[in-house]
Amino acid sequence: MKFRTTLILLAVFAGLLALVLLFDSKGEKKKAAEERANMLISLTSGDIRKASLARDGETLTFERDEAGPWRLTSPLQAAADDYEVDNFIDSLASLRIARVVEKEAKDLAAYEIPKMEVSVWVKGNDTPVRLLIGMENPLDKTLFAKREDDPRVVLLASTLKTTLDKKVFDFRQKDVFKFIAADVKTVRVKTKDVSWQAAREETGWFLKAPVASLAAEGKIDALLDSLSGLRAKEFVAEDKNADVLKKYGLEKPEYEVALSLPTSNQEIIFVLRKEGEVSYATTSLSTKVIAFEGALLSDLDRNVDELREKKVADFSSWDAVKVAFRKDGFDLAAVKQKVGEEDKWLLDPATKEEADRTKVEDFIRKVEGLEAAAFIDNPGPLAAYGLDGGTEVRIGTKDYQNKEKEIVLLIGKEDAEKKRVVVKNAQLDYLFRVDSAFLQDLPKETKDWKAEPPKPEEEKTDKK
Repeated sequence: MKFRTTLILLAVFAGLLALVLLFDSKGEKKKAAEERANMLISLTSGDIRKASLARDGETLTFERDEAGPWRLTSPLQAAADDYEVDNFIDSLASLRIARVVEKEAKDLAAYEIPKMEVSVWVKGNDTPVRLLIGMENPLDKTLFAKREDDPRVVLLASTLKTTLDKKVFDFRQKDVFKFIAADVKTVRVKTKDVSWQAAREETGWFLKAPVASLAAEGKIDALLDSLSGLRAKEFVAEDKNADVLKKYGLEKPEYEVALSLPTSNQEIIFVLRKEGEVSYATTSLSTKVIAFEGALLSDLDRNVDELREKKVADFSSWDAVKVAFRKDGFDLAAVKQKVGEEDKWLLDPATKEEADRTKVEDFIRKVEGLEAAAFIDNPGPLAAYGLDGGTEVRIGTKDYQNKEKEIVLLIGKEDAEKKRVVVKNAQLDYLFRVDSAFLQDLPKETKDWKAEPPKPEEEKTDKK
């Protein structure tokens, strides 16, 4: 009896569940149908391969293939701004109806339809979806519109107008001179007052002319990024020729930058000029002349000393594992080693005699922070600067890849009047004049780096 009751209850439950699912299914279908009815256009934006916007006697046309970027093909051939075109396409792919005005349109002219015409081509279909746009509704700024194959006149959200009102320039790619900055191996800059050359080497950028010197970290890369990302404020010429170059003063430019890109077997020459508040530019690889804004020309006007690396030694104090100091026959050295679970600086690794960690690391940071107040190029004999066997500092480093490097610095005699001292990095041919204040931090005796002996227990108790 109980088993039979259970079966009956299960059957009732199954029936009720079927009814619920049926009603849910009908509800979902009804909801989907209502959603479709509220959409004037419902497409997958990724499937759209071509779109056009006809207005005021001009037609803007955008096209792309399966994998490529958008291109503007009308009213001119140009690279398109993918972000702007994608926004345009997305706004058209899902067009929701704000309100149906007429189910069967009788007089389209009353709505100024078609004031604009938008056409969208979907992959695999030669026939476009056409949208006819009319005037703006004065009550709420919505737009009257009609899909060509739909009898209804509807209102569309006012936000669409912002997209439809954009100019050809808005849809164009602005950084038309783009290149891969990391591929540049040499740079030559020539302006009215400045001329220099630099080459990328394994450890960074080096100035080659008018001086041979390390370049300041990041400054040349920042310049290349500015050139690569140079954005047009206006396209003043599409097809440059001698007359165009003369018109914008680019036949004898105020600024010229030549870049070599061996990986692509190219050389790009930028020519630039400023006239009033507007600057003009083109390149040897482009037919276009643009007007642009920004601080690029100010960066190109920097003198060579502003581009030079002012740090006497390029290393990180965190990577230091050895330090040695020598002056007038006095030698002092410390080595970083792991003792138990802790890294310690040792004056004598054999006996494990400890150095004062704070004093040693403070000294290394002082060396790390040395910067040039001036440079001495082509210095001649080192003895003239007191660098012949005087004070020497050696710092050994080891990076996260266990790559070892040794920095060797020679320190000359102090110019007490100017409070300057000459320092030579053994890896470089030129010298640095630096503030001599750091000389007071040089060790004079072994005890200057020695760790303080532990205090007796009774002394600790007395202090408590």
